[in-house]
Amino acid sequence: MQTRTFTGKATVAEIRSRFDAEVERFSNLETGQSATIDAPLAMELITRAAVAATPLIRRVLDIGCGAGNNTLKLLQYAPAPFDCDLIDLSLPMLARAQARIGPHTTGKIGVFHGDFRTVALEPERYDVILAAAVLHHLRDDHDWEKTFRKIHALTAPGGSVWITDLVAHETGPIQQMMWQRYEGYLCALGGEEYKNRVVAYIEREDSPRPVTWQMDLLRCVGFGQMELLHKNSCFAAFGAVK
Repeated sequence: MQTRTFTGKATVAEIRSRFDAEVERFSNLETGQSATIDAPLAMELITRAAVAATPLIRRVLDIGCGAGNNTLKLLQYAPAPFDCDLIDLSLPMLARAQARIGPHTTGKIGVFHGDFRTVALEPERYDVILAAAVLHHLRDDHDWEKTFRKIHALTAPGGSVWITDLVAHETGPIQQMMWQRYEGYLCALGGEEYKNRVVAYIEREDSPRPVTWQMDLLRCVGFGQMELLHKNSCFAAFGAVK
């Protein structure tokens, strides 16, 4: 899998179209996204870490919120309700997320339909930022750095950002080994046809980077403390405190 070759990658509109049709797959809080290894554990770890690192959570930003799983999980562990802003390319995903989150909080819910990179948001507003299975859609180094700088700018002083995502590896043979392990997981989960389908849309849509590289970038843009919570095969859960 090539992580720095972007020719032929899916457009934002093409990615949006696929997610518009997959709302149900993203609407199970117990399993999370099944194509992700350890998805329930990753959700638990980033949300518990957010509460541990950020004692006063007043406002949360959920980037690429999907059907709302991560905000729902955070509401389970946070000591008090909070306002949340939800961003997603997919309008059906946003509608489902708002409908699922609403009954579980007295906080305000803001909905932003669009690409996080271009949505205008208030600086230093968010005590916690969540980004689950979304940043792997970024492309070149400039795109990654610009996005991480925006995340830092939106994070309130003392606030934190928590990420779960598909990741690549710095060493070619390790990348190959981990990718073969992931393919084995997909085959065990849904058979050869399912594995081929997931691999095809990853190749078409995604440009993951190593978790080590991303944590270095978080520090570079201004975050002070890094935490690697979990890594298994091609998936990691990690975060940073401002």
